[in-house]
Amino acid sequence: MHDGVTISQAAAFAGVTVKTVRHYHRLGLVPEPERDSSGYRRYTASDLLRLVQARTLAAAGVPLGEISPLLDADDEHFAAEIVDVERRLTARIDELIERRTTLRRLAEGDRALLPERAIAVLDSVAAQGIDPDEIAAMREGMILARALVPEGFDDHIAHIERAMSDPEFIEMSRRAAEAAHWHVDDPRIPGLADELAAHYLADPDRLAIVSGMQARTDTAARYGMLRDFGVDAQDAGTRLVLLIEARMREAGVRIPR
Repeated sequence: MHDGVTISQAAAFAGVTVKTVRHYHRLGLVPEPERDSSGYRRYTASDLLRLVQARTLAAAGVPLGEISPLLDADDEHFAAEIVDVERRLTARIDELIERRTTLRRLAEGDRALLPERAIAVLDSVAAQGIDPDEIAAMREGMILARALVPEGFDDHIAHIERAMSDPEFIEMSRRAAEAAHWHVDDPRIPGLADELAAHYLADPDRLAIVSGMQARTDTAARYGMLRDFGVDAQDAGTRLVLLIEARMREAGVRIPR
């Protein structure tokens, strides 16, 4: 008659695999019993208790390297360590929830790269019937602007939000979007540039939409990256932007060249 149970029986009683039991032995979580006269290792009741305790702590999220000191600690130290483990697990859960939220937003495209407030602006612009390609370009520009000039991004969005309540602003934006599809030498472009520049110059809030980010940008290089993103030198939209900038410089607005 043998005292104790075999490793396979111990694993079954504890609800783990034999491989896990051996792994616990290697880590020093559970002492490895001596072999009996028949060559088998026999696990006593105390061995099984420690195995179950180790498995329970591991399942609760306690790092394996911290389990052995916990099992050997007195009640006061054990309770304090468990509180600390709980705190770390809570932080980990919060991090995982945030990652899951990001993954869900990534499934919707670039929405994960912009705050909800900016997404609402894009949705509002789209609802005005602006060309989808222009909306996509606006979205990409926002992503780049947020990365390059984060300190001015919230104000930039606020200016657009207020302008979206102005029917004249909506109409001018629609005309600018349509002009992007004209031929680069279209004779209407200079006149439209004059109208758009006058529209922005007439209202400080509107003007801030095109000049606020530039004023916040401490180098011409960063502004250049924002302005030149996705543009084509032979594009009507690019020519329109350059003409508007020229008109604004003539009016004294600081826009880097």
